[in-house]
Amino acid sequence: MIHLPDRAVLRLSGEDARSWFANLVTCDIAHLEPGQGRWGALLTPQGKILFDFLATIGEDGLYLDTDAALAADFAKRLNFYRLRAKVTVETLSPAWAVYAALPPESVDIEGALAFPDPRRSELGLRILAPAAAMSDDRAAAYHARRIELGVPEGGKDFRFGDAFPHEVLMDMLAGVDFKKGCFVGQEVVSRMQHRGTARSRIVPVAATTALPAAGTEIRIGDRPAGTLGSTAGMRGLALLRLDRVEEGLAAGESLTAEGLALAVDKPSWWAGPSEAHKATA
Repeated sequence: MIHLPDRAVLRLSGEDARSWFANLVTCDIAHLEPGQGRWGALLTPQGKILFDFLATIGEDGLYLDTDAALAADFAKRLNFYRLRAKVTVETLSPAWAVYAALPPESVDIEGALAFPDPRRSELGLRILAPAAAMSDDRAAAYHARRIELGVPEGGKDFRFGDAFPHEVLMDMLAGVDFKKGCFVGQEVVSRMQHRGTARSRIVPVAATTALPAAGTEIRIGDRPAGTLGSTAGMRGLALLRLDRVEEGLAAGESLTAEGLALAVDKPSWWAGPSEAHKATA
């Protein structure tokens, strides 16, 4: 198993927990079964991502795998929405930790909640379990696989409070259920879906040498085109203005980061905005 030290675990329990949480977030919680996972987000009313998470279900409630730096804020925000609902929100970390097991590995740990990563099967299993002494030195290998697959992660590839679900591929990676009904920010997200108005997307990029640091500006010709996110050697993820990039490339301009030439390297599953819209309309 690979320990992911930048992730934390929350638990939502109580008789109203599932229905209450389902009405807040982007993914389908109502039909979540043990051994399954969901990727989802809690949005602002304006449709931007405040927190994202991987959710699964245990015998005593819903378990959320989320960004460790924001776990306390996430719990506080959920309590803000709780009102009179019969729900208890608990932060289980550091007593609990988050792990991954890349294919073809499997796990059999007493008390653990393991489920296939709902974003891409190639990311293997996600495991929420009581914390055990374990080195963090394999986390880089996990993130290299994630970057290679083109799967973004909040706090690394986009800023919380600043990105729409479509921009971070939640529409392509089953992070938004467009048939589940209302959730916070739902009107904005549905409008972007039906109008196909997502101009920016996170896209895999590659270079011939190691990429510069996350946060580096990307340019198409002499114009800003986006920002570099997480990297692993010569590969990385970037939030790009696709319309601007496509126009520039068609005109023979170069896509660069600190002068280093970049190539857009979409994985086979990736669909552009128009294709994604057609597939889900």
